[in-house]
Amino acid sequence: MTTAPDPRLAQIDAWLRSLPGELALRPDTLRPASSDASFRRYFRLDAADGTAIVMDAPPPHEDVRPFLHAGGLLAETGLNVPRILAQAPEQGLLLLSDLGNDTYYQRIQAGLDDARLQALYREALAALVRMQQAPVTGLPAYDAARLAAELELFPEWYVGRHHGMALDDKSAAALRQVFQLLAGSGAGQQPVFVHRDFHSPNLMVCEDPRHGPNPGILDFQDALAGPLTYDLASLVTDARTTWEEPQQLDWAIRYWEMARAAGLPVDADFAEFHRAYEWMSLQRNLRILGVFARLHHRDGKSGYLAHMPRVNGYVRQVAQRYGAFAPLLKLLDRLDGREAQVGYTF
Repeated sequence: MTTAPDPRLAQIDAWLRSLPGELALRPDTLRPASSDASFRRYFRLDAADGTAIVMDAPPPHEDVRPFLHAGGLLAETGLNVPRILAQAPEQGLLLLSDLGNDTYYQRIQAGLDDARLQALYREALAALVRMQQAPVTGLPAYDAARLAAELELFPEWYVGRHHGMALDDKSAAALRQVFQLLAGSGAGQQPVFVHRDFHSPNLMVCEDPRHGPNPGILDFQDALAGPLTYDLASLVTDARTTWEEPQQLDWAIRYWEMARAAGLPVDADFAEFHRAYEWMSLQRNLRILGVFARLHHRDGKSGYLAHMPRVNGYVRQVAQRYGAFAPLLKLLDRLDGREAQVGYTF
């Protein structure tokens, strides 16, 4: 079977050859670096400073301007994000500095001793605290309406499409009540810079001095001004890496202590803060179940199915702890073919 030619590759090659000679680019060395759940792709090529990265974000599917804007806010705050070496926003092309080969996720998969793992995550938590001090100028609001709208992905794609279950009126009303609680809790927090996917696949291990301080931060183009606890929930209930609850709690306490020292608006009572970030993780992970179901059923990206049991486990971890989420737990038991579980309530 012959593969159809990729017109974007010819466009990328022509653009690279038009860039200033001092970049010392070698377009003939262009090779895939990674792709993500959207239309964006990334390529690596040899250049003056070792290597550089091409972001290919084809219009009209993608827009590089949010990436440029959010990256500028983070760079101003002193965080390690890719530098813009050249740009052609109208073509959906950016040339970026390379932050290295390995993400946190890749290193974890390859095997890390606990001391190195803890050191990497302490650096990530410190970067998170710094990121939450970044300006939110020009970022859309992650408010109650948006939080609630995103939760609708769960009944539509995970319950309806993935499990083929139609909710009766009583179940749908109970789920709406849960969603209102979650959206209200998130929207009640003082807004800060929210990356939205601050987790192991988007954090680069930077060991070469040319790549800047650890961690390098990627994939921030969907940044919003929203709940303080959102990115911590992303990090400690990582959709691609299972962290058991004692580890989640350890990192949450470390974050809380650093955030308080930095003057961030975290609750002075850790128990209250813990509840808020757990509820935020429930909101996020319900949305992710819907997103992963949609990526599989609509977009044919079945690799995301492998992560669903982990995300479901994170959802259950919180749902069984609080009486307010009993209707959700009952629904999850029906979807998973389990007998109704009795959980502890606070």
